[in-house]
Amino acid sequence: MNTKIDIELGPVQQTMLLPLWGRAVETQKSNPMLVDNAAVEIVGKINYDFSLISKNTSPLSQLAWIARSIYIDKAVKDFLTRRPKATIVNIGCGMDTTFERVDNGLLRWYDLDLPDSIELRKKFIKETGRRKFIVSSFLDFDWFKQLAVNDNVFFIAAGVLYYFEEAQIKNSFLQLADNFASSEIIFDASSRRGITVANKRVIKSSGMDESSYLKWGIDRASEILKWDNRIELKEDYLMFKYFKGSFPLNIKLAMKLSDLLNIMHMVHLKFGK
Repeated sequence: MNTKIDIELGPVQQTMLLPLWGRAVETQKSNPMLVDNAAVEIVGKINYDFSLISKNTSPLSQLAWIARSIYIDKAVKDFLTRRPKATIVNIGCGMDTTFERVDNGLLRWYDLDLPDSIELRKKFIKETGRRKFIVSSFLDFDWFKQLAVNDNVFFIAAGVLYYFEEAQIKNSFLQLADNFASSEIIFDASSRRGITVANKRVIKSSGMDESSYLKWGIDRASEILKWDNRIELKEDYLMFKYFKGSFPLNIKLAMKLSDLLNIMHMVHLKFGK
């Protein structure tokens, strides 16, 4: 009998189990849109009751997690075609497994997160010569010193920036612009209305407390461009705009309504020289 691994996470870190579970469920479908065997393996080993997540998570939220992963995979792969030896920094990595899906054998990868998240991560994922863990808050910029950069930097922030205040995000982006000229970042964002909906229907219904609530929302990525003239917008697209497939009518309507109200979107920025 295989012994499952116990987890001890803070309330914010517990939210990292949501997309992990979503990717594992998608992978096991007969015709998955995303294959993430690492997620399936990890979910099977964690001693955690996923039934509450399964019961209360809406199909639209689950679909958004898959769409986000697909978009991020594409953005990273596109960057690597131009910069094959690039450094990739996975901010707030949680139990994300993007590396397993995009590794080209040349990149240098850093997984950045808080101590309890990295401690859990180490139980399932090992460091290598090209893949390292950084134990740090995103807001503690001393972690910059740990990066080895050979061919520019690409930052990923999946399901992370919502948890910070706008002033913290602004300062962080200016720090990235100061220290990593010509680098890029991709992240998912939500409208202010979407933040309210997510806190009520996703976080709370999944059994997590108010300390896990989301904070930062933007209605248009153009709001960020006002922070500094070095911030360039590469892409800002609605979460389901390019997401095609055979979905039930109620899901199609929910996707259309989400995009119509600009609830969820992906933002891809470049920090100019």
